[in-house]
Amino acid sequence: METKYGIWAILGMCVLILFLGGVKKKSEYILNFLVRVVVGLVCIYFANEFLAMQGISVSVGMNPYTAGILGVLGTGGFFLLYGISFCHYFL
Repeated sequence: METKYGIWAILGMCVLILFLGGVKKKSEYILNFLVRVVVGLVCIYFANEFLAMQGISVSVGMNPYTAGILGVLGTGGFFLLYGISFCHYFL
């Protein structure tokens, strides 16, 4: 009967270690997502201001959808949003 408890104890420790490793990795993903959102929204603000000073009426709104796109795609999302806006402006 002690062997059975030993096996369960070892399996429990393995699951605990895998869980802790997953939590650490998940926190890195969440932090990375939040940093990309904040930096992306700041860049959108300055890009909108720059384009307005140049007399170009293209701007990207700052809302949860654009924040989500920036968080997932990062720099590519920033250029995607402005690419869509420029296409809409010229077409």
